[in-house]
Amino acid sequence: MLNLFAVALVDVGIVGILVGVVSIVKPLRSLGVRSRWMAVAVIAFSVVLIVAGMFTPTPLQHTPQARSDLDRAMPEWQFDEYHSLTIRATPERVYRAIKDVTADDILLFQTLIWIRRFGRPLPEGILNAPKNQPLLDVATRTSFVWLADTPKEIVVATAVVAPREVRRARAPGSDEFRAAQHRDGFALATMNFAVIQRDDGACDVTTETRVFATDARTSRAFGAYWRVIYPGSSLIRYMWLRAIRKRAEASGPLENHSSPPRMTRGTRSYDTVYLKFGPPILRVLRGGELGTVISQPR
Repeated sequence: MLNLFAVALVDVGIVGILVGVVSIVKPLRSLGVRSRWMAVAVIAFSVVLIVAGMFTPTPLQHTPQARSDLDRAMPEWQFDEYHSLTIRATPERVYRAIKDVTADDILLFQTLIWIRRFGRPLPEGILNAPKNQPLLDVATRTSFVWLADTPKEIVVATAVVAPREVRRARAPGSDEFRAAQHRDGFALATMNFAVIQRDDGACDVTTETRVFATDARTSRAFGAYWRVIYPGSSLIRYMWLRAIRKRAEASGPLENHSSPPRMTRGTRSYDTVYLKFGPPILRVLRGGELGTVISQPR
């Protein structure tokens, strides 16, 4: 809950700054801001909330027993996000839909990613995915690596942050990714899609993303950045699942289902990221010493 609390502090602070800025022009008396001096006080207090949220300590989590490919790929992490959705389709159709979903299938994906990269033009990659190409294919040929690919679970991974001396123009291999978990200066991300068949023939589909920062300094810097972008990142995950459901169920109704469709949605943990982030922000947070993203899209 500590991570979720930190995200809430940042979000409240951002809203407070917006209210304060508007109130400097015209005090929002309906919100209790009766003067411009009070608006300045609201802005100052909001900045304190944002800083407190960004630099709240991040607990290390771990799985006591490896039960999935994701557990085996990343048994420890500080940042995590989890979502699930019930899809009325066979496991085969769901698996195919996961592999085939494009960036344009995901509602608001292009808009949120444009905001994340601050409108900067980038080469092809997860932050600039071409139309009509499966998003996982784009990711794994530019900055991500496959760690598992079965009808029950897909796992991809990337190095989000790495020391300057190991910066490279390609994604790390699976062996390099695992070795980096024991070296300082890395923030390593994994994301999975798991397909669990239900008794009624439908499937519960989950997606979880974990990020492991290999040292305390990188964890603090990455945590500050993640707590700012968390709402958009969470929305992307949920919309991604909806896009998978739309593709999987488009082939026709599921036969022999014995219970009505249900949808579950959750954020079991609080922080995660699988996308490549803006290294300039991270460098500022660490005084220019953080290093940069290990993998740049070709």
